[in-house]
Amino acid sequence: MAYVTCKNLSLGYESKVVVEGLNFAVNRGDYLCIIGENGSGKSTLMKTLLGLKAPLGGEILFSDGLKKNEIGYLPQQTVVQRDFPASVYEIVLSGRLNHCGLKPFYSREDKAAAKKNMERMSITALSGRCYRELSGGQQQRVLLARALCAAEKILLLDEPVSGLDPVVTAEMYALIEDLNRQGVTIIMISHDLQAALRYASHILQIGKTPFFGTKADYRKEGGKDDADAR
Repeated sequence: MAYVTCKNLSLGYESKVVVEGLNFAVNRGDYLCIIGENGSGKSTLMKTLLGLKAPLGGEILFSDGLKKNEIGYLPQQTVVQRDFPASVYEIVLSGRLNHCGLKPFYSREDKAAAKKNMERMSITALSGRCYRELSGGQQQRVLLARALCAAEKILLLDEPVSGLDPVVTAEMYALIEDLNRQGVTIIMISHDLQAALRYASHILQIGKTPFFGTKADYRKEGGKDDADAR
């Protein structure tokens, strides 16, 4: 049974439809890359999956034991967020807020999760550093550790390598691939079609020529004619 199933989904803002008739499913262990031209609705889809926006039509089903609060999210950063004056440890630990309930403090379990995920992202040595003093690649590792603290079943990543240099980009892709091999389901927005075809198990293309299927099927069709997705 799929973690997430979208049936005849329509997305947009207020009454303006951006995407309609969207059908796809994400199973446990999948690595789905969402591609498409600018303005095609990729980020809107991700916000809808997170429950931050309501669909204009259709439905989203969560199953196979997945709950909405078990989805981790790494959004695109704003300039203000990059300058956030908190320590690495504080930011990673804040990913556990949805586990605290009515408790006014973090538990031993929360702190252990933060420590474990900083180790996974190789940022333990940075735990006391101020977030805004870090490089772009280091900041992305911090945010990925935070997302893992929030949930380890499935991660939604919105352009996680945006603005990073080629070396750091390769490192970030390797980290995400390793998480997927460990059993974390990945849904990632990407403008990098080559990377999508290298790392993803499935491709969802939104735009004039929609597609959903395995990357093998995408290759068989010669890729869809959507220049901005490349």
